[in-house]
Amino acid sequence: MKLKSAYYLSLVFSVMMACHTPKKTTTDTTAQTTETKPAVGNTDNTPKITYDVVEGLNLGNTAPEISLPDPNGNVIKLSSLRGKVVLIDFWASWCGPCRRENPAVVAAAKKYKDSVFKNGTGFTVYSVSLDKGKDSWTRAIQDDGLFWPSHVSDLALWNNAAAIKYNVSAIPTNVLINGDGIIIGKGLRGEELTNALEKYIK
Repeated sequence: MKLKSAYYLSLVFSVMMACHTPKKTTTDTTAQTTETKPAVGNTDNTPKITYDVVEGLNLGNTAPEISLPDPNGNVIKLSSLRGKVVLIDFWASWCGPCRRENPAVVAAAKKYKDSVFKNGTGFTVYSVSLDKGKDSWTRAIQDDGLFWPSHVSDLALWNNAAAIKYNVSAIPTNVLINGDGIIIGKGLRGEELTNALEKYIK
């Protein structure tokens, strides 16, 4: 009887251990690996992680497409500037703070227009105007010396299609994107724009 009791106790103990011992699976190891950023100097044996870039308005997202007409009625797409670092600048001729900010944008555009960045060659501005009248819009472009060619607007004030898409509720405001159209900065004013550009120069 003692031998039988010992046998049954041993069997029960083995079953209990089997229920509480976690299994080691390749799935668990893979899941852990994909959450770890690869170290610098990655070898062939180290898993290489790729990240899916989604369209959105956060840093690291692909900036949503904008397709609006220039003063001559020609549609200019934001994506047509791929390869350059681009400041998407929301402004209007009737906006005092925008007009006061324009000299800083002009200075940056002149200084960095031919610069080579970590992910982009050259810097330009894609200006989106929240104007209602064409004459006041084009006059402000001339008066403020906004020399870059990409000026667009649907002359719809706050109902501007791009402003709605980018959740613009106040101007001036802007979004900085790299040569791949990835957002690398937002709301950069004055020296903040210069500092951001300097950070990405090769």
